[in-house]
Amino acid sequence: MITAEIVAKLKKFENLHILLWLIKDSCWMLEIKWLGTIMILPTLSVAVWIVYMTRRSHDLFINLAVLFWIIANSSWMLMEFFNYDSHKIWLGIPFFLGLASVSLYYLKPELKKNQ
Repeated sequence: MITAEIVAKLKKFENLHILLWLIKDSCWMLEIKWLGTIMILPTLSVAVWIVYMTRRSHDLFINLAVLFWIIANSSWMLMEFFNYDSHKIWLGIPFFLGLASVSLYYLKPELKKNQ
């Protein structure tokens, strides 16, 4: 069960997460390889923490989707930075897992209603 205190804490971390994500992606766009690469760790860490904190709520699925997106997005960035473009086909795995998580987020309440 998520309390109001946890929700408030989560909101702060979600906002921090957006900032970290924007810095990482801005470094990608500006081709600042060293900072973009460094920003993967805090961005992923906050995403993992949010998933952990929402593990007992329905929001787990949408937060898992975000985590999988950041994994795929960060991997893509590294592949472009370090010329491993031929490996991009493997990014379909975390993208698919993200889509599956979003699907569960939207379908799970519908499945419960129909039971």
